[in-house]
Amino acid sequence: MKIRLFIKPYCGWCDRAEHWLKAHDIKHETLDVIADPEAYDEMIELSGQSLAPVIDVDGEILADFGPRELEVFWQKLKDTA
Repeated sequence: MKIRLFIKPYCGWCDRAEHWLKAHDIKHETLDVIADPEAYDEMIELSGQSLAPVIDVDGEILADFGPRELEVFWQKLKDTA
């Protein structure tokens, strides 16, 4: 499973998403869209927006979310696996 988390530095929602993934022992790649313009462009292409965080799990996208939305998204992924 390929998991990528697009974040912006000093973003509270991004910090919460990162913490949630770590707390659930979910290995992921973190992409800083401020430091990496290509990652920023890809985030917009995937999500249709410039807001962060955005998570890409094998092509399933969740954009501009908090921990509750991430938990629901993750449960749906597990249920369809």
